[in-house]
Amino acid sequence: MKLKKLYAIALSVCLGISLLTGCGGQKQEGPEKPDTSAASAAAAEQSEEKKTLVIGDTTFNASNEEYDVNPHNAYSGWACIRYGVGETLIKYSDEMEIQPWLASEWENVDELTWKITLRDGVKFSSGRDMDAAAVKQCLEHLLEVHDRAQKDTKIASMEADGQVLTIKTSEPKPALLNYLGDPYGCIIDVDAGFENGIVAGTGPYVAVELKTDDHLTLVKNENYWGGTPHIDELTIRTITDGNTLANALLSGEVQAAYGMAYESYPLFQNDDYRISQIATSRCFFGKMNFDASSVCKDPAVRKAIAMGIDKEGFVAVLLDGNGYPANGTFPSGFAFGGDKVTAESYDPEGAKKVLEDAGWTDSDGDGIREKDGQKLTVKWLTYPSRQELPLLAESAQATLKEIGIEVDVNCTADHIEAVKEPTAWDVYAMANVQCPTGDPEYWFTVFATSDATKNQGKYNSAKLDELEAKMSQTFDPDQRAELAIEMQQTVLDDHAFVYCSFLKMSMISRANVSNYTSHACDYYQVTADLDIQ
Repeated sequence: MKLKKLYAIALSVCLGISLLTGCGGQKQEGPEKPDTSAASAAAAEQSEEKKTLVIGDTTFNASNEEYDVNPHNAYSGWACIRYGVGETLIKYSDEMEIQPWLASEWENVDELTWKITLRDGVKFSSGRDMDAAAVKQCLEHLLEVHDRAQKDTKIASMEADGQVLTIKTSEPKPALLNYLGDPYGCIIDVDAGFENGIVAGTGPYVAVELKTDDHLTLVKNENYWGGTPHIDELTIRTITDGNTLANALLSGEVQAAYGMAYESYPLFQNDDYRISQIATSRCFFGKMNFDASSVCKDPAVRKAIAMGIDKEGFVAVLLDGNGYPANGTFPSGFAFGGDKVTAESYDPEGAKKVLEDAGWTDSDGDGIREKDGQKLTVKWLTYPSRQELPLLAESAQATLKEIGIEVDVNCTADHIEAVKEPTAWDVYAMANVQCPTGDPEYWFTVFATSDATKNQGKYNSAKLDELEAKMSQTFDPDQRAELAIEMQQTVLDDHAFVYCSFLKMSMISRANVSNYTSHACDYYQVTADLDIQ
């Protein structure tokens, strides 16, 4: 905590110096020749009336698979929906319940058939009307190029009739509408193209310029169906370093920020700034490598890791209380939340006994255990764009050392490539929104089932796969919740994942910025209501 206070003081001092010495770009003193031309006066008036806003974001980058705003490209749909370019058929409330958005109503005709009625009067930023034919074309393209969408939705065919889209699935998909609210489900005009990763959506803003890992420039959509946006030009700047982002907001280089390091929050807890904060299902967790890790293949090591991470201490000290310890896959309070399952608690002495009983002992007295001549070293892979992941690595490194496990941390922006090499890591620690669709099935089919798209550790549980097969065809919400609880307990009993903490999602802006608001799903950052005075 002392280091955090010193950092805040140093940052304020440096900022003060920069403000004092950085006035060379200001208007020079002395008289200026007046410009009386009507054209110049009109231009000046127009310039004064133009509203611009710059948002700094640590997460809009290739490291997070957000390369552009094309929702059909990896996880770029997050940028598309966050920055007001695209919208989905349904949206989520802060209670993660589905609500109409581009769809005005829907009907589950039978187990395989869904009839969706689209909102009238919506146009793409390209000028094309949004009708069922356009939505069908968009979803067909999505299914052609996006493996996760294919797997999630199981859409077999679609029929378009005016504003009514009828979807048939190849098997029952009770959570189809939830999946269609995923950012990859942003409805775009496919005919408008995908040049430079820019698409034509239905949202309040239109992307006009984009450079991956640098910036995105948007202008307001004058024909937005939801009302006229307030900002004329909006820039999203990628600033991956948390300290740099804090400096940029303090200096006025940006007027709003997303992904700020929690240690910087005290600098903004005053009347000059607004902090919008909400509890979310974004979780810091580690997945175990069952594929090529000689240490994580040992159940005792996995259990000891789960027992050796001080979740409460991490949240209280390193997150400054801006989160809460995780017990299961989902936050407590959900119908299928972590308060309904049993996970390992922090127990260093118990962890030591687990390792001793499994034959891991410190025979040479260096503090690190060995077995059959092998040091108990865990290769911990993580990345820096989520500002607290490196802190989690440091915390795990310290507490696991106490029980005799050496942690070798690789914190790299190139983690997407690094995780593809199975021998390069034992634990992959990441940040993820666990319930982005309001339904529990999403997480298991992305991370945990044997054919999950991001099951890089090759975890394989016949029981889990059987439960997921049952969930995939279960329509009753209460029964789905019961299955989700049993599925959580299955992965916890196998110590396949270690859930460390859930985050309070925060967005910070200058006081003259309004309606820059956090949402539980972590999607809807830029709306038509966003404004600056």
